[in-house]
Amino acid sequence: MLHVFSDLIAAAPHLLHLILQKAVPFVVVLGILVFVHEFGHYIVARWCGVRVEVFSIGFGKTITEWTDRVGTRWKLSWLPLGGYVKLHGQEQPHDVSDEVRASWIPGETFHDKPLLSRALVVAAGPVANFLLASVLFAALFIAMGRPVTLPVIGEVVPDGAAAKAGLIAEDRIEAIGGQPIATFEDIQRIVVVSPGARLSMTVLRDRKQVELPVVVGSRDAGGRTVGLLGIRGGKVEYVPAGVFESVVGGFGQTWKVTSDTFSGIAQMLNGTRGTEELGGPLRIMQLSGQVAQLGLATMVSFIAVLSVNLGLINLFPIPVLDGGHLMFYLFEAIRGRQLPPKAQEYGFRAGLAVLATLFIFATWNDLTNIGLFRWVAGLIG
Repeated sequence: MLHVFSDLIAAAPHLLHLILQKAVPFVVVLGILVFVHEFGHYIVARWCGVRVEVFSIGFGKTITEWTDRVGTRWKLSWLPLGGYVKLHGQEQPHDVSDEVRASWIPGETFHDKPLLSRALVVAAGPVANFLLASVLFAALFIAMGRPVTLPVIGEVVPDGAAAKAGLIAEDRIEAIGGQPIATFEDIQRIVVVSPGARLSMTVLRDRKQVELPVVVGSRDAGGRTVGLLGIRGGKVEYVPAGVFESVVGGFGQTWKVTSDTFSGIAQMLNGTRGTEELGGPLRIMQLSGQVAQLGLATMVSFIAVLSVNLGLINLFPIPVLDGGHLMFYLFEAIRGRQLPPKAQEYGFRAGLAVLATLFIFATWNDLTNIGLFRWVAGLIG
């Protein structure tokens, strides 16, 4: 036991350094994402005539706060794991005391607003995250150019269709079945819909064109068979882009990240992809520290991807999240009146249970990923 404690004490300075190295970028990244998300709620609430009582970044004890000219308290709190906007009269009248109801200002309470206004206020947070991602991607394209994944083979999977056909690393695929290839995505687009097909490939190797026939492999993906070539891309080229093209590309890249995330979630649900990739705050902290050392451009891209993920998560139809509130509003629109208080209460309880389960599972994955259990086992051993 003394040996364990001595190892812990010896490792303390190193652990403190790692925490500071990763915690600062994590706080910056999460602070930006939370501020943008909550500012979306805030600005649309003000536009809809709803009074905003509190705008808080973080939870727990307040570090500093101030009140603006319209009466909103802006707070910065110690626990940087989220934030919130407190809307005036967002509670239902039957959920508060007579004293609280008497303090409400007519015309500025959230629950008295039309259904569409309430839905817009709730949806504004995730929308702000998607807009942030689009702006950041567009800024990167303007500053560095639009990234294009070249149709150059970075790695050939052993025993795959490409390996059997004689393809090697650094080969540039110029055409498949007579169709010209400009990007690596063009290869994927053709191969995915051609399982088992025999295709002719025009490859540039050592500045010479080579014709290679290949029989596309296949695998099952969610109940359907898709083609598989067995190669990975390895080269990215930045093509100069104008402002308009960059803005369009920013929205396009945001859509791509969104669709890729949906695909990943669907694969996890149908069992074709492992759930070990699910991560929580610890994983974000670890990645934030690593990405911060790779330069500003990588950091901006990381924030954009996280912003898309935050927007998607909040749109999940889970009570407590924005998507859960929107689901209740949909039921209200269909029924012509709100769901009974008991139904909403049970929904929020179920939502909290789901979120708690996901948080515990993600944290377990995080601890496993950073090697904490192996480290503890090594100390005990």
